[in-house]
Amino acid sequence: MSKSIKVAGLSLTGSRKDNFYLSLLEYYEDSNRFFLSSLLQVGNQSGDDAIPNWISTYMLTDLIVDFPLSKPPCEVCQLTCPGLSTCPDPKVQDVRERIELLLKDDNTLSSRYPKQYERERNQHDEVNYSRDICEKEPYQHLLSRSFKRRLRKGFLPYWNRSIDLWVWMHYFDQLLSLFNISYDSFGSTSLMLLSRFAYLKRHFNTPVNFHESRRQIILIELLKERIIHKRDILNLNDLDLGPIARREIIQNIEQGLSLFIYDHDMEILVEKQRAFDSFLLSLAGKSLCLGHLRTIPPWADPAESRLVVPTFQKVSDKSI
Repeated sequence: MSKSIKVAGLSLTGSRKDNFYLSLLEYYEDSNRFFLSSLLQVGNQSGDDAIPNWISTYMLTDLIVDFPLSKPPCEVCQLTCPGLSTCPDPKVQDVRERIELLLKDDNTLSSRYPKQYERERNQHDEVNYSRDICEKEPYQHLLSRSFKRRLRKGFLPYWNRSIDLWVWMHYFDQLLSLFNISYDSFGSTSLMLLSRFAYLKRHFNTPVNFHESRRQIILIELLKERIIHKRDILNLNDLDLGPIARREIIQNIEQGLSLFIYDHDMEILVEKQRAFDSFLLSLAGKSLCLGHLRTIPPWADPAESRLVVPTFQKVSDKSI
């Protein structure tokens, strides 16, 4: 009998009245292939009860969500607060020291090689639509103007976690260029969402391992591997072109990662943004099952945040 591995994605971001979807991927050893085996639509408040039942039915062990699973330093701190600038928390101090070092190194380059620095800065500032935005990561010098501005704004212990700096260092420029967003753990996370998830967790009948990921980071990693195209990412938020872009992305993922998606589920993913988001999260779960993940250093506290950052490999280049 073929042994299967199951992992699911659940995007809960949005308003309470929004429909959302659970996306389940199953991997069968006999066929060496992942299948999109279930898309569960949950429509209203009463639908919350369907989630624990769905998880029990499929005996799910891993669930990828798109919101923080750990708290910012301020929320767990028991000290008398001396203020932001003199925060004594070791994690906060460590992150701030790393930020200062990044800025210091960049300033050193600017003062030591001013002409070369200015020349490279001007080249970077030129508008070039054919430029590969993944050719270097933001922390690699020289730092972009926008990334330096973000670093100078600093680390807010009531708003950010240690993992935020790691995400900035590796994805800030790409997130800004492709999605016009930054990454702040609690920048777009509502209390209502966290309360809803806390309620759901109490009703799970089976133990589930929860992990965090973000659709934007998943799309960037797919772009790095040339599985999807930059133009499709840019078109995702267009009312007219969005469904076309989603179809192109899903078809490229289906082919590039050897996934099987039923035609009916394909149409749901194309038409429903929330289903598409949950599907992307389940792709991060696929990488988790296969061990295809980026290594996050201990200082970023990966065990606490449980952030899953996938890497992908085309089946034409290497077997999944």
